[in-house]
Amino acid sequence: MQAYTVEQVADMLSIGRDKVYYLLRTGQLRSIKIGKLRRITDQHLADFITSLEPVDEA
Repeated sequence: MQAYTVEQVADMLSIGRDKVYYLLRTGQLRSIKIGKLRRITDQHLADFITSLEPVDEA
């Protein structure tokens, strides 16, 4: 499992660092804390991206 910094996630998603912190603060994107460091795992990213995909209602 990979764990990324806020800055790395911002680069991956092509958004600003402040937007990543907003997503974390509002619970839209989850993370873990290791001491004072905040890390976002690849699973957290996958869950966030999946939550953005529209649900097909057939």
